[in-house]
Amino acid sequence: MFKLRTSIVLLCSLVLLESCNSALQSFKKGQKRFDSGEYELAIKEFQKAATANYQLGKTNYFIAESYRLSNRPLQAGEFYEKALASGSKESDLRFHLAFAQKVQGKYEAAANNLEKYLSGTPSKEFKKKAQHELDILPEVIALSKRQTFYEIKPVGVNTDKTEFAPIVLGNDLLFTASKKELTYKNNGLPFLGLYKATLNNATETGTPALFSNTIFQDNANEGTPAFTKDGKTMVFARGNTGKRSDQSPDVDLYISKLIDGDWSTPELVAVSDSASWDGCPAFSNDGRTLYFSSNRPGGKGGLDLYRANVDKAGRFGKPVNLGSDINTVGDEMFPYISKDNKLYFASDGHAGLGGLDLFVATRKNGEVTVEHLGTQINSRFDDFGLVAIDSVRGYFASNREGGKGDDDIYFYENTKPSIPIEPTVTKVQKKVKYFLAGIVTDLNQKVLDSAKVTIVDDESKQAIEELYTQADGKFPRVMIEAEKSYTLIAEKKGFFTQREFFTMEGKEIPVEKLTKAETDTTFFVPIALDKPTIGKEISKQFRISSIYYDLDKSDIRPDAAVELDKIVQILQDNPGIKLELGSHTDSRATAEYNIRLSQRRADSAVKYILSKGIASSRITAKGYGETQLINSCADGVNCSEEEHQMNRRTEFKVIDIK
Repeated sequence: MFKLRTSIVLLCSLVLLESCNSALQSFKKGQKRFDSGEYELAIKEFQKAATANYQLGKTNYFIAESYRLSNRPLQAGEFYEKALASGSKESDLRFHLAFAQKVQGKYEAAANNLEKYLSGTPSKEFKKKAQHELDILPEVIALSKRQTFYEIKPVGVNTDKTEFAPIVLGNDLLFTASKKELTYKNNGLPFLGLYKATLNNATETGTPALFSNTIFQDNANEGTPAFTKDGKTMVFARGNTGKRSDQSPDVDLYISKLIDGDWSTPELVAVSDSASWDGCPAFSNDGRTLYFSSNRPGGKGGLDLYRANVDKAGRFGKPVNLGSDINTVGDEMFPYISKDNKLYFASDGHAGLGGLDLFVATRKNGEVTVEHLGTQINSRFDDFGLVAIDSVRGYFASNREGGKGDDDIYFYENTKPSIPIEPTVTKVQKKVKYFLAGIVTDLNQKVLDSAKVTIVDDESKQAIEELYTQADGKFPRVMIEAEKSYTLIAEKKGFFTQREFFTMEGKEIPVEKLTKAETDTTFFVPIALDKPTIGKEISKQFRISSIYYDLDKSDIRPDAAVELDKIVQILQDNPGIKLELGSHTDSRATAEYNIRLSQRRADSAVKYILSKGIASSRITAKGYGETQLINSCADGVNCSEEEHQMNRRTEFKVIDIK
């Protein structure tokens, strides 16, 4: 009997050990899939581990994260709650749970979790967004009670997979769908492609077909196209091949032209940032501006909306962020410009019901107003990709309950457009809007018309606005942000390009000093441009200090490197000038020796500048020895070390102008 019991215990131990080992292996496989961005496969492995009760706090958290990162917040919420109940100590769990609860319509529970998250040690990445979401939740509750008169109907192209980004092109409905043969491991659905279907009426279509064989890559996601008014130029997004090396922000914008009835081979659009996610393109009505969404550095939050000018030759200018009236700490996506020049877009950063909501932005007298489109057209889920047929009808996409698949396309119609929408009652919060304006003149204070002024965010190095001065020399004001610094670059033909630095540090107005709900403050920056003149020393105009050397030395000191970097910038900004670097010595040592020493100093300074990529043809080294002393410290004169130091210098002057 004793032997039998021992055998049973041993057998049970072996079974338990094998079970634990199997659960551990499943968990490890899940982590590997998770790290590769293969979230659907990761979920299957983590669920095996959870079934065996393996570290339920961690396992459920990873399941929740896999659902969140593959855009399935409802399922994510269930497993965040399980992870919390199982004792998970993940620092950002309550933050993600709150957003999942918002999609579930549990606004009070979401607020409770955000408060608990903020009362702990919130991460720098999510703290600002958590506070923002907590602040707007009262407005969200008001929005959920707002009455609208939209009639929403599903469109016939919908399947049990994904359809979104509808566009009406002639008699066809063009859309993005997961219909390719290969599977995208991130969400377990087929790769996305561009398809079209004939519209029989607003909601019924013919059988969908591939849009173009040229615009097709079997192992990549393609979608969200935008067309110029004549329908002959298309920009679309392509990326996320599903390979491990491509799990970084691998989405870029591509352009194709309709030539003799066929679309040309897609080429990368110049505005794309290879290190960022760039998608959701849209053209203005005149085709002269391209709008898109990007998470490139320097934005307001996650994905921001940008615009880039398009010249007559089809070349794209520098992308400019649409600013904090539109962009938030959350995501802004799917811009669309209607025939009356209103900007429709999707956002989860403005006050919305949950997930992405649809908004419309209008500009009047220089002020931007953003309005939530209300219930019915918006839900607790993702609502996005709106395109208008006219002022009351159009299409959009949503993954709301009751659909056929992941994302579906819907037709909307405002059945009572003449009835005003009930206003949303929100708490008035005092705020300040900061602006930057200025004037461009020459050194004699004569105003300069048509000078170009580019304002650059110093943190991101991205241009936020390109402006031109008017007849009075002034350029329009631009909204800027607190706690940031900017560089203003002024250019005009026949003048040096000049940079002016501006910082908001120490200039913010404390909230307690505000007397109005909204206060506008404009900072004025004057910029004076000079004309290049051969033989002119440029240090004063560009506020560059002469660079100095230690006694009998020619090496570049750290303080000198700072000034030489300014020279590099001047040469880059002004490609038509050539400079001489003239170096000098004090009067000690012989005149012949000092000529050689000064030449070494000039050569050393030039070598530094050449190392920064400046062509050797644009800069000359000249040693003057002790022939140009700037004080009375000649041979035989008793001077202090500080006075001698003033003579050991390098100066900069223009010697040629193209």
